[in-house]
Amino acid sequence: MKSKVLFSEEVIKKRISEIAKSIKKDLGYDDLVVIALLRGGFIYASDLVRKLRENIIIDFITTSSYDNNEYSSGVVDILSDIRTNVENKNVLIVDDILDSGRTLLKVKKHIESKNPKNIKTSVLLDKKSRRIENIEADYVGFEIEDYFVVGYGLNYGEYFRNVPYIFIFE
Repeated sequence: MKSKVLFSEEVIKKRISEIAKSIKKDLGYDDLVVIALLRGGFIYASDLVRKLRENIIIDFITTSSYDNNEYSSGVVDILSDIRTNVENKNVLIVDDILDSGRTLLKVKKHIESKNPKNIKTSVLLDKKSRRIENIEADYVGFEIEDYFVVGYGLNYGEYFRNVPYIFIFE
């Protein structure tokens, strides 16, 4: 396996701090619910919420579209829903990567049906060249080219999520 580090652990941490400052400025400090997409988004969400503030609710939603492949099947299923009532609350949906846009769009529409006050989205990586759906994240860590990347929550099969940096998998 050959690999090239794309973003080091230090670069990722610095960028997350910057994103957290923007989120605090935009969403204020009342009734924030952070919804992390499992499994890929949990590491980014974990580091992000620690930079936000103490007074937040954290919940999770599980989706599936990859089935251990490099490319999405095109069908997004919600496997487990949030348990938090988000009605009239600020919601921040957090995921590892925005690729085709199918997953983020499906989750955003699903959460919109629960009548939150406001919905924002944040992704660590944005791969615009692969976008199929008309959706953009409100807070983006890094834009990347069409590489297959792993580490920092991103996986290949069931592996590499725990690597503290992001690298191109070849």
